[in-house]
Amino acid sequence: MALNRDFIGRSYASSAPYEVSRVKIREFATAICDDNPVFRDRKAAQAAGHPDVVAPPTFPIVFSLQSGGEALMDPELGLNFAMVVHGEQRFEYVRPIYAGDELVTTATITDIRSAGRNELLTIRSDISTVAGEPVCVTYNTIVERGGAG
Repeated sequence: MALNRDFIGRSYASSAPYEVSRVKIREFATAICDDNPVFRDRKAAQAAGHPDVVAPPTFPIVFSLQSGGEALMDPELGLNFAMVVHGEQRFEYVRPIYAGDELVTTATITDIRSAGRNELLTIRSDISTVAGEPVCVTYNTIVERGGAG
């Protein structure tokens, strides 16, 4: 069954700030097998010109979909999670994410379209500090296999 196109343009704000910690950054770097010292050691990050440990570029995937999750879980959208696969993700940075950042996200469903028998849903997540400083924008496309009929 096709996804509900009425969801295009709906936005969802994060319920609480995401507190970025050195531990979470290190765990993520370990999970992606990246041993760059700026992701693990404050002194190495500072020597590279950063105020603290830097998050790997794909780190926002950890929290960016939490806001959009409310939409994805809404039965009126019609998404069958059993048929969902990852389609694409990309990141546009204003500045790096650092340990100590407190970040909020507004997720917006920007597109729902059919591609053959599949449904593609794209979520744009605008990430900023609690003070309103823009940090990055993420784009995530998920594919519901067979959803278009």
